[in-house]
Amino acid sequence: MTDNAVMSLLPDTMTFVQRGWLSANHLVLHDHQESVLIDSGYVSHAEQTLHLIDHALEGRPLDRLLNTHLHSDHCGGNAALQAKYPLLQTTIAPGLATAVSSWDEAELTYGPTGQDCPRFRFDRLMNPGDELLLAGCSWQVHAAPGHDPHSIVLFQPDHAILVSADALWENGFGVVFPEIEGEDGFSGIAQTLDLIERLSPRVVVPGHGAVFTDVSGALARARQRLASFQTAPSKHASHAAKVLLKFKLLDWQHVSDAELGLWTQGCRYLHELHQRFYPTLDVHDWVHQCMRDLVQAGAAERDGLYWVNR
Repeated sequence: MTDNAVMSLLPDTMTFVQRGWLSANHLVLHDHQESVLIDSGYVSHAEQTLHLIDHALEGRPLDRLLNTHLHSDHCGGNAALQAKYPLLQTTIAPGLATAVSSWDEAELTYGPTGQDCPRFRFDRLMNPGDELLLAGCSWQVHAAPGHDPHSIVLFQPDHAILVSADALWENGFGVVFPEIEGEDGFSGIAQTLDLIERLSPRVVVPGHGAVFTDVSGALARARQRLASFQTAPSKHASHAAKVLLKFKLLDWQHVSDAELGLWTQGCRYLHELHQRFYPTLDVHDWVHQCMRDLVQAGAAERDGLYWVNR
């Protein structure tokens, strides 16, 4: 979908900024009274995020920042934005508020995923059931468990616009992180897909990928994917491991076997997936098999002793 086509789907007071897969997309809301940003991207893209938001706002300050959830690709730019805009008010869902206040990187999953996120503060909480007035429009806050148990989605009923974060993409949804920890996350995905169907959005602004309007098609594909994971949980485990590896490869761009081995030792989620689903394989052999799968899929390549992003 072209930029002009996307603009035609959104009111003039909304600007969509599509990012690559390392950083989540942004939705900038703006009227004559305030400016609001939904999600801030990954830390290694923070400088680019500052430039993109400054351009979208034509130099005016950013007043409010909302995070749909606190995975590092959605809030990694928070600290940089708070430093640039000292009066910025940051709003998060309540589930991890205590962890943010004490900066518990294990609870926030930055340690277990082997990802980075600079410490940030929050000023307000948004609870499921709340209605928020953002740049002149009323937005509903809805719980969206599954990908992350504390995630929310935002729905603007007048324009039937859904900010779906990682609960629904045009072709699927985000890794179901509770399942990595041995908890039920698949039922949360199903509940959230049912919620989205009931909301009946006209336009979906996803956390990754393009804005889309074929919501029924996206829901059907997501439910088919969910059913395949429920039937074969090891399929989701393999997918989750490759997503963790691809995410780091996007960040590194290239990595040696030795560096990959060191990172693997500290990535608790990879070890939990290995122990639960592939305990008979050596962990490093299994990680290398996942990397070879990424190469076969065209998502990486091998260059001597290095794995290279593609």
